Amino acid sequence: MSYVAWASDTGEDALERIGGKGANLAEMMSVGLPVPTAFFVTSGAYAAFIEEAGIGEKIDGLLSDVDVDDNDALADAADRVQQLILDREVPERIRSDIVDAYDRLEEDGDADVAIRSSATAEDLPEASFAGQQETFLHVDGPDEVVRRVQECWASLFTPRAIYYRVKNDFPHEKVRMGVVVQRMVDADRAGVLFTRHPTTGDDRIIVEAAWGLGEGVVSGRVSPDNYVLSREGTVQDATIATKDTEIVRADDGQGTLERTTDGRADDRVLDETHLDRLAGLARTLEDHYGEPQDVEWAWEEGELFVLQTRPVTTIKEPETMNDTTSPTQDTELLIEGLGASPGTGAGPVARLDSSDELDRCEEGDVLVTSMTTPDMVPAMRRATAIVTDEGGMTCHAAIVGRELGVPCVVGAKDATSVLSEGQQVTVDGDRGSVEAGIQQTSETDETPTETTPTQAAGPARVPTATEVKVNISMPEATDRARATDADGVGLLRVEHIVLGLGRHPMTVIDEEGTDAFADHLAEDIRGVADAFQPRPVWVRTLDAPTDEFRQLPGGDDEPDEANPMLGWRGIRRDLGQPELLRAQFEAIRRLRADGYENIGVMLPLVQHPSELREAKQIARDVGLDPEDPDVSFGIMIETPASALIIDEFVEEGLDFVSFGTNDLTQYTLAVDRNNGNVANLFDEFHSGVGRLIEHVIDVCNDHDVATSICGQAGSDPDFAEKLVEWGISSISANIDAVDRVRETVARSEQRLILEDVRDRR
Repeated sequence: MSYVAWASDTGEDALERIGGKGANLAEMMSVGLPVPTAFFVTSGAYAAFIEEAGIGEKIDGLLSDVDVDDNDALADAADRVQQLILDREVPERIRSDIVDAYDRLEEDGDADVAIRSSATAEDLPEASFAGQQETFLHVDGPDEVVRRVQECWASLFTPRAIYYRVKNDFPHEKVRMGVVVQRMVDADRAGVLFTRHPTTGDDRIIVEAAWGLGEGVVSGRVSPDNYVLSREGTVQDATIATKDTEIVRADDGQGTLERTTDGRADDRVLDETHLDRLAGLARTLEDHYGEPQDVEWAWEEGELFVLQTRPVTTIKEPETMNDTTSPTQDTELLIEGLGASPGTGAGPVARLDSSDELDRCEEGDVLVTSMTTPDMVPAMRRATAIVTDEGGMTCHAAIVGRELGVPCVVGAKDATSVLSEGQQVTVDGDRGSVEAGIQQTSETDETPTETTPTQAAGPARVPTATEVKVNISMPEATDRARATDADGVGLLRVEHIVLGLGRHPMTVIDEEGTDAFADHLAEDIRGVADAFQPRPVWVRTLDAPTDEFRQLPGGDDEPDEANPMLGWRGIRRDLGQPELLRAQFEAIRRLRADGYENIGVMLPLVQHPSELREAKQIARDVGLDPEDPDVSFGIMIETPASALIIDEFVEEGLDFVSFGTNDLTQYTLAVDRNNGNVANLFDEFHSGVGRLIEHVIDVCNDHDVATSICGQAGSDPDFAEKLVEWGISSISANIDAVDRVRETVARSEQRLILEDVRDRR
């Protein structure tokens, strides 16, 4: 019996023999599609290995009673099962078959290979099981190939794979593992394509492309170009991303993230010839399989290769709409920008030049402004869509738009000059376009439908040892945040609650009293705490600069500061106006007295332990004891000073810290990220910022102080990967990034587990 197969050896039993991925590749090879040469380690090899090692019953026993919703128990069971597999020697007859097949590839000059898991329950029409097992790139040498095959077998029992099978009712014992050993395509450009729109099923071909290896696109680590093609290959839309980074081969053989060189960051990855070839490939694959396909492709030295195809499982049934207004005949494109928050919103333009005009934006208007600020949030809540001249995917308008589920287009450059007050427009937050007229309305949807993540529509939640939390800017985003099934709230901003009152906070206290101000805060915080009970909700006390407060009624006495970001904000204001801090602590004390023990306190912009000490005393004065073991008390790490003397803060006493990477990066590099002259120097990946963060994590881990991050960098999968390596306790991401970060964390944890297992062997 041979434990390897070639494409010509496979037949109707390919799925059971070499797994879903292998069966698809073999089928494509058989019809002459451009698939890199490969052989397949059969599922029979895996079964023979398990039987000869005598570990089948042990695996069943470890998994039979595990509670997959208990992260610790699941991780422990997964680690034990994988250890059982990795500690055994591969039988010589299996090893010999693998080495002989590899030698045959090597004779053809294909010694450098990619090794991909191919489970027998994978890439199926009813469930893709995508990303559940391991892939290894640039593997070279027979010993390394055998070792990686064994690690693919072990990856059948990662925590996320075990969890996914349980939640999708796939018995563990019915799933076996084949492995694809395929010539490595050292791509100069790569990506994915969908033969039809992956959500709506529209008859369009969607292509995403980036420089370097396709792993960057598949994992979400690189922002790709996006091309929308007709069935014939005509380009209907092209969004060319800034691709500052790419995945390239590293010295150790694996893919590594590097800065894009040769000035190609803003260049178009695919020309008309590339796209025409890909459109032809899309038509061929869909015709062959008879259903929409999700395809991974790569280009190497002018040659196109198909690396993988699987059925698209995410297409939703169209919903019936009763249109009361026919689409207008005028589809004039008025403005284009960056689609920063998905969805479509239509209505009359309300053009705001400053926050003094917020009342002019009424329910259902399209808010148009140069750039939004936190004091504009009340108007943003009423808007059916938002359009700004300036900004990118991480600007205020983009973040708030995504949290509220309001379609948003940013960076439109001249929206405030082109769009006129009261003009009827339609905003497409996916495409980044603003068109003249009302393109679609419905009888039942008079206001925009909030887009919320739906667990049932996607894969089961991936369990991780590192907690993945969510940031909430305002209480209105609570439902969308809760739908992410995050492990808690790593940041609830008080300033947006305060700014939503429409008056300076001291004016509210002067006119209504401290108790009334505390009531306002408690009411909004309560809704978030309710939604996430018993998961933690960390409430960050007031942190708005003077220029934002000055624009509120009652803000005339605010100091005029040359650089408000370096001025009277955060803990400095709270200690300078202690009645503000007392009111915030009083709101939290009342909620805890009502049974909300999941609420923690987080102090912003702290740079010396004396500030923490003084704030603690004010908390005690209102009856909120920081030393109570049930009260979580922490600080933001936003200044190099607080990072460098973290040991002094630990000695002062605190339960957690959270990194505010936006400020930490600005203060470390002396770069104002909103200043166009130097914004290109703003880089959270700067080694100086990384060393500060790693130092804080090391000290806190030594003293059992929890560490987290709530800055924008926490929503970046590349940064999240580094944080896991450094040992952070939790990562709090923006609502739209939670799923992506959770998957990155799971992959990073699994890689660290495998590296640790190898080191112990």
